[in-house]
Amino acid sequence: MRQELSGKVAAVTGAASGIGLECARSLLREGVSVVLVDRAGETLEKLSSELGPNAFPLTIDLTDPSSVSTMMPQILERFGKLDIFHANAGAYIGGEVVNGDPDAWDRMLNLNINAAFRSVQAVLPHMVEQKTGDIIMTSSIAGLVPVVWEPIYTASKHAVQAFVHTVRRQVARHGIRVGAVAPGPVITALISDWPQAKLDEAIAAGGLMEATEVAEAVMFMLTRPRNITIRDLVILPLSTDL
Repeated sequence: MRQELSGKVAAVTGAASGIGLECARSLLREGVSVVLVDRAGETLEKLSSELGPNAFPLTIDLTDPSSVSTMMPQILERFGKLDIFHANAGAYIGGEVVNGDPDAWDRMLNLNINAAFRSVQAVLPHMVEQKTGDIIMTSSIAGLVPVVWEPIYTASKHAVQAFVHTVRRQVARHGIRVGAVAPGPVITALISDWPQAKLDEAIAAGGLMEATEVAEAVMFMLTRPRNITIRDLVILPLSTDL
């Protein structure tokens, strides 16, 4: 039996574009009130006015602990509850380690790992208290299959997978489901640093997906009956060799 989402409250990080925005759109179509969380405040304001009265912009810098600490109080002040949290914000760096920029790695790892974990921890006490909730983390196929082109990104998503698998078992007794959606390459700003030849080749071969397709996978995860957890949902272009 499909779980209805209408009337629930969700928060999506990295909601100003890409997968986060498309997931927010899908949730809104299901009758969910959605908090769009991102540091791009002006973009959020514009998007929320376009998306309608059930979209609530919330400017948060996930890499700033003091900013993250204000996230949940603002959500509860506005809605009084939170049913769904999608920790989606992330960054991408590919390329050869020998030519890499460790400072850029640090920034990506901080967002993909530390900030993601901190944001999940921020919402857990409320969900534990209400004895229900859904947490989705945007992982990657790179979190399951090491991708040679992107060793640092791959390492960050392996950390996300480990976090999902362990936290899920910790909080299941509180009625909280934790799962990861693990897409292959998606046409978003995250792959803007791909060499043009690599990007053109992937598009021509059908090796890239749209963010809307990932959003549909997330909706499948969230609408399963409460006794079912989709721990990992891998979604890949048909032509991928991963």
